[in-house]
Amino acid sequence: MMKPPALLRRIGPHIPTPLPSLPFALGLELARHRKWLQPPDELLDRRFALHVTDLGLRVRFTYTAQGFRPLLGGKEELELSAGTADFLALLRGTADADTLFFQRKLGIRGDTELGLIVKNWLDASERPAWLQRLVAQD
Repeated sequence: MMKPPALLRRIGPHIPTPLPSLPFALGLELARHRKWLQPPDELLDRRFALHVTDLGLRVRFTYTAQGFRPLLGGKEELELSAGTADFLALLRGTADADTLFFQRKLGIRGDTELGLIVKNWLDASERPAWLQRLVAQD
């Protein structure tokens, strides 16, 4: 897969974390409402971060009884780090977390038990039809 544009790689590290966290949490919440993404109860009141390494970009969010929300204070319990292409492959279901982890393309920091719950959830999640069509178009 292609590398992100140079402009994004240059500005990513300078974007304050709350700025991309809000639209990211809104996207997760939309996916939850549309039943594309059904988080397990074990994720309730847990705090997460994603670090997109090739962009230098971080998003932080939490899952509460009210749904996904940006995490604006406190410390995350689990951080997953990977490049853009690897996160997209996880999203599409064309790569699994174990393979990426053992290839050293996916980093996991923090609560390893929580990381295992997230991994199993992602592995078991059925991808919506529109996402499958996007995979077929690549």
